[in-house]
Formats: sequence, C-alpha cells, structure tokens
Amino acid sequence: MFRRGTPALRRRSTPVRQRPGDIFDVMESMFNWPMEEFGFGQTEFPAINMKEGDNEVTVQAELPGMEAKDLDISVQNGNLILQGEKKFEDEENRQDYQRVERAYGSFYRVLPLPTEVDEDKVKASFKKGVLEVRMPKTASRQGKKIEIESS
Repeated sequence: MFRRGTPALRRRSTPVRQRPGDIFDVMESMFNWPMEEFGFGQTEFPAINMKEGDNEVTVQAELPGMEAKDLDISVQNGNLILQGEKKFEDEENRQDYQRVERAYGSFYRVLPLPTEVDEDKVKASFKKGVLEVRMPKTASRQGKKIEIESS
C-alpha cells in the first residue's frame, strides 16, 4: 500500500530500494511527492525567466535578500553563467530555531542561450532582488527580412 502512494519508488530503475531512515522521512516523502508530481518544488535556484526578442535575449533571475556585490555573471561558450552566495544571517543575540526554510549557500547555474549574443554589449542590472541581464544578438543571428519581388 505504501508503494502505491509513492510513485518515485516505483520509477527507480534499480531493484534495490532505499528504506526511509525514520518516520519523519516517511512523512516528508508523503507530503512532497504530490508536489513533485505536478512540478512544484523541483525548480533550481535562482528561478529565472528567459525571453528572446527580435534583437536581444533577456534573462531575469529572482535573488531575494541578495546584493549585487554577492553575484558573478558571465557569458561563455553560448551559456549565461550565474553564480553567487547567499549568506546565512545570524544575529548576535542568538535565538534557537525550530525550522529554517529560507535558503542560503552558494549557487552555480548555467543557462544555455537560444542564439549567439554579442558578449561585449551585455548589460546587467539588479533592482529589488531581481537581476536582469540584457544580451543583444549578434548581427548575423538577428535575421533579415527578405522582400519578395513580384513580376
């Protein structure tokens, strides 16, 4: 009965199944699997939006609680690379935590770009926790409208 409720266990390709460490692992997996089935909880950090327009590619990344000095971005080999570190804010008057859900730590994300961009003209801005990177397409990849001659 428990296997029927956890599709992740059925999809494993190896015959060896991992047993949960304790009852808390069982409860957490029962809570998480419906969310994972519908695509929730499987996003990478940072969450991004990528848009390709006629002249440029724009990427927006959500980085709440971070500052521009904690980020490093680069364009290499047709990829946009986002990396940085979100530090854990520990106050001097230390309090005991029951649960910590706010993410912290370092991240490294590689985003393949849909087209070639002019690396020398890439511009980035950071405002209210959102990083926006604008990358103009190279002239050869922007495309050209061809006029049709009629006779």
